[in-house]
Amino acid sequence: MRTQIFMASTLYGTATLAAAVDAGCFRPADRRVLLVSNNAATPETTPGVDEMPGFTQLRGRFDDVISWNETISPFHPGGWAPRLDDVPLWERHLRLAWGLGDDDVELVVESIQVNPALGLTQIFTGAPVTVYADGLMSYGPTRNKIDPLVGTRIDRLLHLDLVPGLTPLLLTEFGVGPEIVPTAVFTDVLTELVKTGDELPAIDEPALLLGQYLSALGILTAEEEEDLHVRMLKGAVALGHERIVFKPHPSAPARWSRALEKEATRIGADLTVLDTPVLAEVLYQRMRPALVVGCFSTALLTASALYGLPVARIGTEPLLERLTPYENSNRVPVTIVDALLPELTDRTAVTEQRQGMTAAELSELVRAVGFAMQPKIYPDTRPGAEQYLTRRLNDHTWRYFKRRRLTSLGLPGAVPAQLAFIPRNATVRRVAKRARSLKRATLG
Repeated sequence: MRTQIFMASTLYGTATLAAAVDAGCFRPADRRVLLVSNNAATPETTPGVDEMPGFTQLRGRFDDVISWNETISPFHPGGWAPRLDDVPLWERHLRLAWGLGDDDVELVVESIQVNPALGLTQIFTGAPVTVYADGLMSYGPTRNKIDPLVGTRIDRLLHLDLVPGLTPLLLTEFGVGPEIVPTAVFTDVLTELVKTGDELPAIDEPALLLGQYLSALGILTAEEEEDLHVRMLKGAVALGHERIVFKPHPSAPARWSRALEKEATRIGADLTVLDTPVLAEVLYQRMRPALVVGCFSTALLTASALYGLPVARIGTEPLLERLTPYENSNRVPVTIVDALLPELTDRTAVTEQRQGMTAAELSELVRAVGFAMQPKIYPDTRPGAEQYLTRRLNDHTWRYFKRRRLTSLGLPGAVPAQLAFIPRNATVRRVAKRARSLKRATLG
């Protein structure tokens, strides 16, 4: 008997799995289990994926639905992993609780670098693993070094073709090959969810503003994010859009919407704030927006690549400067959106939907950024990063790098050409490291 266990924490991820099943991306199985995990900070007060509108339409692909939260209660999915000595006990417990018996188990998980996916793969120590990615992070490096006992069991990476021509860097350190979930199949699955928007107001071709709740991630302050939404509104109105729809993040505070409504009244914009929790892709199908505006949401790329809708970004350049540490996993998504999509205030670029870079140029950039983020995981990509920085570093591309980071890695562009030998000089590096240690000791 073969049982496949699919772990999902979002409706978008569940739709991706449904499309992969429909497309025949998995070999036949005797049983398919959807393991849902509510990773919200307070899952007790936040609806899980199996409680979201549209889940019923996706449910039929799976034989059973099991809650990971209930399985490990009272622990939080994002903060719990089995102790090494307890792994055999947990596997026996789950096999009994989930009726797995002696079945051969295959795992399909997202975000393999962290819990809950990492904890699940550690419990089923002999199970092969497929990783699926539904966002832009798949194009970036693996955020943490993965235990080879887990990494060597990963056989492939399933992902959506959100940036045609760009190949994911994620998990390539284990020789994992990427496999595209067919776009047509995915959009067919999303078509099944259209009726979940029946309660939405009937608005044709508005400018759609996407909220992300970046302050919850510590990327922006609440005030800065409010201001970002206001700038989206003003930018869309400045481009001549009269009907504006704002889709707030489900967890965002209501006062943000009120602040936006106040500004819309002041400038005379016809604003509608949605309070129905639906996927942005449902809005794309029902409203056919004349423009989709966001910061660095994956939904910007689904609008452009999957539905052919005009898009515009705003706020990405200051984010590139402020993301810390440099290896922050949001860096590649911000980089892709900034490099590829037109800026909202650039009327000509938005009107013509002018791409900032070709696929080849973007691929070189992402790999250079990926090496700078995780040089120990991807040492083989250093020559490519050096070539890119030598040939491509200019006033525009500097925003994607930090001089301090380049200096610590001894990469081109770190220091003036006449002093370029310094970062590569082992003696100088040892002295500098000793000086920093003494400075920290003195300050401490």
